[in-house]
Amino acid sequence: MHILVVNPNTTASMTQKIGAAAQAVAASGTAIEAVNPDFGPPSIEGFYDEVFSIPGLLAQMRAAPSADAYVIACFDDTGLDAARCLTTAPVVGIGEAAFHMVSLVAYRFSVVTTLSRSISAIEHNLAKYGFAGRCARVRASDIPVLDLEIPDSDARQRISKEIENAIIEDRAEAIVLGCAGMADLAAALSREHRLPVVDGVGAAVKLAEGLVSLGHKTSKHGGYAAPRAKPYAGMFAAFTPQAQHEPDNESQPQRAADNPPITASPAGQRTL
Repeated sequence: MHILVVNPNTTASMTQKIGAAAQAVAASGTAIEAVNPDFGPPSIEGFYDEVFSIPGLLAQMRAAPSADAYVIACFDDTGLDAARCLTTAPVVGIGEAAFHMVSLVAYRFSVVTTLSRSISAIEHNLAKYGFAGRCARVRASDIPVLDLEIPDSDARQRISKEIENAIIEDRAEAIVLGCAGMADLAAALSREHRLPVVDGVGAAVKLAEGLVSLGHKTSKHGGYAAPRAKPYAGMFAAFTPQAQHEPDNESQPQRAADNPPITASPAGQRTL
């Protein structure tokens, strides 16, 4: 099984950390490939950054059409709906995966993310996915995302303090870490605070493996249908959707491999 894990920002050190976290939980027969685009923002901190990270994300998926599943390694689930339109393979966002996983081990949870500007996007997704009633609070540790890549920063201590506050003030029974860059902290924080601390990267990998093993694919009926062919202009011409056969049923859905690759897409950063 081949799972492509896409970090939608351009920070290669974060991609390596994400890839290591994904490989650590993957089954023995699962090959993890962690990639990032080489164009776009270096971190995704709010709605503006998110928009400009989506073309690079989609380009990375189009460059690996034979993957059995894809993981979007940004907690805002950047470009997730668009990505599901691109392929019939399962596409799992780490935010949605974390919410599903934590709901199986705790009734009430809190999210600890980076900056306060990220709270609105996470709250929006909690409502969209149906988990708003289970989440006690979305908390910001006021850490810029790229500070998570600085070994001697106080990022871990600030995240740990927010977890402590969530346990006391929110009566949280579990914690979800609200950034892919926190993936390497989950196990130690769980031991420290003696409650489940869920990392979305690991959760997404296990859900992706399960979907592939069960033979489930992304439906092409309705919202996740392949994009209609039409010419895109200017700098987005390389993303022009190609003509697709509309499937009569879901027994023979179109695969991402049926789409010609985007010739203008960069290779990006890849780690195996």
